Amino acid sequence: MSGPTTQRLEELGLTLPDAPAPAANYVPFMKSGNLLHVSGQISASADGLIKGKLGETMDVDAGTDAARTCALSLLAQVRNACDGDLERLVRVVKLSAFVNSAPDFGDQPKVVNGASDLLVQVLGDKGRHARSAVGVAALPFGVAVEIEGIFEIE
Repeated sequence: MSGPTTQRLEELGLTLPDAPAPAANYVPFMKSGNLLHVSGQISASADGLIKGKLGETMDVDAGTDAARTCALSLLAQVRNACDGDLERLVRVVKLSAFVNSAPDFGDQPKVVNGASDLLVQVLGDKGRHARSAVGVAALPFGVAVEIEGIFEIE
């Protein structure tokens, strides 16, 4: 379905991936009333997984790009949960982000801005959200970033 959100994605030259399938024993999203909880989306592009450790094998700019891919996957899951209609998205409520970090790396918020900025670019004010940005010693498959989200939907 087409609408303002889809048009904005096109204007920005962005394409949502297919909603990624779960990599283990969980569901990609769970609806509870008008809240949609989307499971963690890992950094991946059309070329495959985006792996690395911030402050060791990746810099902030590369991490920011990795976080952007997580945001696109989150939107793909929202689209899937809303039967293909992204216009049912009322707002982004909260993101919880995990950044694969070297012990002395402290710029997790800058990395996660990649996802936050993308959501605001695409959704405007309804893309503004509460957020956590946490450094972790490792992530599944060695990816750089994983982000889960809570969304309000119609």
